[in-house]
Amino acid sequence: MRAARALAGIDQKTLAERAGVSVPTIQRMEASEGVVRGVVDTLMKVIQALDECGVELIADNQASERGGRGVRLKLTAQGG
Repeated sequence: MRAARALAGIDQKTLAERAGVSVPTIQRMEASEGVVRGVVDTLMKVIQALDECGVELIADNQASERGGRGVRLKLTAQGG
């Protein structure tokens, strides 16, 4: 999540506001080891907020130059 926020250029407070969750919730999610833990509805809100910021989450086995999970900026209609 930290990498996704960095790509979007936002802080924890901004992400929390855009997702409609509390800052401590974002802090707890970012403190999770490995897989981010949280209530599914909350996770979906955060994913949606990141998506609206132009950040795409890369799942295991999803097309990625280096393979593995991660984040990247979404391609725009103009090609990048």
